[in-house]
Amino acid sequence: MDINEYEKKHNKLIRKAGGEFVVLLKKDGNFPLEKPGRIALYGSGVRHTVKGGTGSGEVNSRFFVNIEEGIRYAGFEITSKNWLDRYDDVRRRAKSQFKRDVRRYAHRHFKLAVLVAFGRYMKEPEYDIPLDAEGDTAIYVLSRISGEGADRDPVAGDILLTETEKRDILACNAKYRNFMLVINTGGVVDLKDVRDVKNILILSQLGVETGNILADILLGKSNPSGKLTATWTSWEDYPSMIEFGGINNTRYKEGIFTGYRYFDTLGKEVLFPFGYGLSYTEFDTVFEGIDIDKDLIRLKVKVTNTGDLAGRETVILYVTKPAGRLSQAKHELVAFKKTPLLEAGRSVSLEIEFKARYMDSYDEESGSYVLLKGDYLISMGKGKAGFIPLAVVRVEEELTVARVKNVFGKVDFEDYLPDTKPQDPMPDLPAVTLDKDAVKPMDPYSKPEADGIADDYTARAKAIAKDMSDDELIYMNIGAFDPHAGLTGMVGNSGFSVPGAAGQTYTGKDDSIPTLVMADGPAGLRLNRVYALDKKGRPHGLGYTIPETMTPFVPKIGKFLMVMRSYKIRPSDVIKNQYATAIPIGTAIAQSFDVDLAEALGDIVGYEMELFGIALWLAPALNIQRSIRCGRNFEYFSEDPVISGLFAGAICRGVQKHKGCGAVIKHFAANNQETGRIHSNSIASERTFREIYLKGFAIAVATGKPVSTMTSYNLMNGVHSGEHLDLIEGILRREFRFDGIVMTDWLIDGNKREKGSIHPISNAPEVIMSGSNLFMPGHKNDVRKVKKALASGQVTREQLEANAAGTIALALKFEDEKNS
Repeated sequence: MDINEYEKKHNKLIRKAGGEFVVLLKKDGNFPLEKPGRIALYGSGVRHTVKGGTGSGEVNSRFFVNIEEGIRYAGFEITSKNWLDRYDDVRRRAKSQFKRDVRRYAHRHFKLAVLVAFGRYMKEPEYDIPLDAEGDTAIYVLSRISGEGADRDPVAGDILLTETEKRDILACNAKYRNFMLVINTGGVVDLKDVRDVKNILILSQLGVETGNILADILLGKSNPSGKLTATWTSWEDYPSMIEFGGINNTRYKEGIFTGYRYFDTLGKEVLFPFGYGLSYTEFDTVFEGIDIDKDLIRLKVKVTNTGDLAGRETVILYVTKPAGRLSQAKHELVAFKKTPLLEAGRSVSLEIEFKARYMDSYDEESGSYVLLKGDYLISMGKGKAGFIPLAVVRVEEELTVARVKNVFGKVDFEDYLPDTKPQDPMPDLPAVTLDKDAVKPMDPYSKPEADGIADDYTARAKAIAKDMSDDELIYMNIGAFDPHAGLTGMVGNSGFSVPGAAGQTYTGKDDSIPTLVMADGPAGLRLNRVYALDKKGRPHGLGYTIPETMTPFVPKIGKFLMVMRSYKIRPSDVIKNQYATAIPIGTAIAQSFDVDLAEALGDIVGYEMELFGIALWLAPALNIQRSIRCGRNFEYFSEDPVISGLFAGAICRGVQKHKGCGAVIKHFAANNQETGRIHSNSIASERTFREIYLKGFAIAVATGKPVSTMTSYNLMNGVHSGEHLDLIEGILRREFRFDGIVMTDWLIDGNKREKGSIHPISNAPEVIMSGSNLFMPGHKNDVRKVKKALASGQVTREQLEANAAGTIALALKFEDEKNS
């Protein structure tokens, strides 16, 4: 079957931009290569290249180019086929053993193997295969997979390298004149034992074009220009005070000192710092001045390509806040900008600007965001070379940026306070003064709540909701569902208007309300590749729709029922396809430091949403990469909230250029581990939540105007995020001025407890009364609970109407857009 034009266009864009996502950690000048030639390929990622993570991150694209294919298509002669064949034999045996281990574990713990397998992955095995391929050039592809449902472990074959990997990588580095270690992972791996390798490249996981992009980089057709959005260092270097992986309470004792904030403040040396990344060429950056316009701070720099190849450079600015009554990190990112492609010898002047509130701090004592009195030092990050002070922003008296209120209560610990030296005297630098009248304090709790998506749609929606029966309102507050869906509904496949869709909304008893069809993400649309259209025009999905990691563990009776209930193709049916584009993972997108490119990737998804009839894309995900152990870090952008918010906002803009299409930012908030995620209670101080884990969402709402927000599974200081009235109606709607709809992550039959947990699963009646519009994906037990709660007075008809009106308004608006 011929590839569709949209697939060609989208794949071409991703491949052309390939170098933007990739981070070059080390170089010796032997790359790029002059031309294709003989090359030895080693490592698990050569044939088993990972294009993205598992779970909701899976995308059923038409094809995927692995690294072996990409290298071969580029004209190289691969000399290590014997090694690759022998490795495949090792991997097959290890995979068989892994399956047996999962089944044994499930049997011992009285669990279904298919549920135990969700998110689990095989650790890289040990083996001994000679590195005997000929030639002067070799690459070793170190690969890891992770995903939804399970976290990573600091063990060999996962975060740590195996003895085999260390031995073979170092041997290749000594044996081959041109050698590059290629990292095909979605998160950090500990590279301390191979730090002396001559060339190291973080390829990441780049979707359908992963193999082709690497070939382009090896040949210099694409120049790496990515920068790290997380700190890469030895496992032992990460702070020991970080609690992680408990199924009940997880205390965020590190406070605001996450990621680079911790390492920079304590002056700890790391392998590869946040913001670090090399290029095949070299750049020189010169500061040209600073000015201020009301509360907008603008710095100007000149960047010159001093090397021999064309390339792009990113300038990252940080603030050092004045010492005062609030502890502060030594550096916090406030802005960045990337140059256009610069030919050798060419220069460009960049203006980098940011609002003064990007420098604010949260003061728990007054319940407000403030700019403390003092001098704010603006520096430019230079990777391993540290920071170059550029200018000063002077605040002559303490200013209130926003008067809010504390909503998370007190915690049973004190936030980490680093033992640091006094700040160095402020250098003599160019300075500007922030006018106290330039900052207009916001007071969101003195103003009315947001009125809705649009006044005319809101008015129509309220009238429709008011005329609904109690039962209709309940169904409108809960996702439309198939009462016979079973397991597939639990794993994000509850939609029926579009085969493979994650879910959709209720259409009313007479189907008079347009439905909002939702597709999972965040690396593209997760839909059935192929479906049948019957003679009445109804779509029917074909084949299994549960994640590939779970499929081998579905019991025989389960497979039998799937087959029995699966659609049987008829002669009159028309077979259709839904080939979605797998874009790079979230971390790779952010590593580009190019928000325009992120918007273009959102545009790709938006186009395919229009094409396939998807209203809401359950992405982007912008949780903070708090620990390198989190299994879903590949979906998330960074350990920094400003990067997370700006990239999420850019992707939202790209998606929402398309009529009847909306983005759903997630997971709101503090969803930072997969272990016990539906019971885990994230415990943090008010300041920590606001400055680290909520700030990105505020930026995403302000810059991207997403139409929907998804709450997280976890609790926040004892209250489920989806049940947290102050979080949803207070912080999200009032403080952030979000005017869209709120939905839960996919929950079924809440208020239960798993063995060992002290917190129940989030429950539909409480979610409804918090102001969340939708309890997803919908289940008959949830309907029954809400009916009972309505009869008892726990749930009010007034709240059901308000929630339903928000969803109906968005559905009406999107329907008009599609028909315009």
